[in-house]
Amino acid sequence: MKLIISLGLFALFACVWAAYEEFDGIDIEEILNSPRLVDNYIKCAKTGQKCSTDAQKMKAIVPGALKSKCPECSEEQKAKIQRVFEWVIQNRPQDFLEIEKIHDPEHHYRADYADELAARNIVLPAPI
Repeated sequence: MKLIISLGLFALFACVWAAYEEFDGIDIEEILNSPRLVDNYIKCAKTGQKCSTDAQKMKAIVPGALKSKCPECSEEQKAKIQRVFEWVIQNRPQDFLEIEKIHDPEHHYRADYADELAARNIVLPAPI
């Protein structure tokens, strides 16, 4: 029984790690500089529809990263996630609020990031 549990945990960890590794190949700046791609990624994040392979990877990673500050992520991965969060907050605040409502309806994680964002002069939009 212990062997089965150990193998199950190992398989779960390997799947999560693989998803983070695949995130390395996503060109965040290319996405953020294309209104069409941004629209597709945001629609994927909000509805789960029209998700490209890369959008699915990002959708799988971001909620966990939001909750845990992504201790298993590399510094490059953390920088990408931070860049996406900040860009959406600054450029698509209504979309940010809608995505936040899905992943953090009680606004528990907002407080975790408010000071870091304020230090970079980024203001979180008022919650819905």
